[in-house]
Amino acid sequence: MVKLTIVMPCYNEGTRIYRNIIETLTQVEKFCDSFRIIAVNDGSSDETESEIKRAASQDSRVAYITYPDNKGKGYAVKRGFIAAKSEYVAFLDADLELPPYLLEGFLKAAEGDGEQSGYDIVIGSKMHPDSQVEYPFLRKVMSSGYYWFMKILFGLGLKDTQTGIKLYNTEKIMPVIRLMRTGRFSFDIEILAIAKKMGLTVKEMPVVVNFSRNKGNRSKIKFSSIYEMVRDSFRVKMYVSKLKV
Repeated sequence: MVKLTIVMPCYNEGTRIYRNIIETLTQVEKFCDSFRIIAVNDGSSDETESEIKRAASQDSRVAYITYPDNKGKGYAVKRGFIAAKSEYVAFLDADLELPPYLLEGFLKAAEGDGEQSGYDIVIGSKMHPDSQVEYPFLRKVMSSGYYWFMKILFGLGLKDTQTGIKLYNTEKIMPVIRLMRTGRFSFDIEILAIAKKMGLTVKEMPVVVNFSRNKGNRSKIKFSSIYEMVRDSFRVKMYVSKLKV
């Protein structure tokens, strides 16, 4: 069995997805000799699909899923997770604002050691005291506001639920994924809320974030997206509260 599958949801990443897949391969092979990448083309309207296929044709560790209509990041992640046949499964934002080498520490935390058992879920946290974060003030304000909103709504006890790098024990997370309904912005919180209800263990890890890596690209965060996140979060709360697990 493959040890680690990295799911990369992609939407209109055509100008950089080939380069970023190759960079991910280069970084991850330094600490894991049994892994693969599943790039999920979420109905992109640019050359994302062809660039993913170009990477897959050059390295057998790259697989892909593609479909014609944009269905949202949550849907793409779910499709990738269902296709993963590995001991651990991670997802990583395709823009590589978060470097793939961080997964080495995540994997160690999930595996545990002789003295401590591993965690079921390991998530990146921009609010971890050891994180190195460089991104705009507005995003910091929004992240802090969303943290308090989630704390009040779900009481998860986690400082950051939205950072785009997470790793899971596949066997433990698949029952959660099967119950997942959210296709777009609030899928992270839905997974974590269901996982909490199932008693899964979660560890927050520090991250390195360099927003300037994508300098010159417009931020994907829009006020309409914030509205959808808040609306969907309430829907997730209602759905999870009714689950019998």
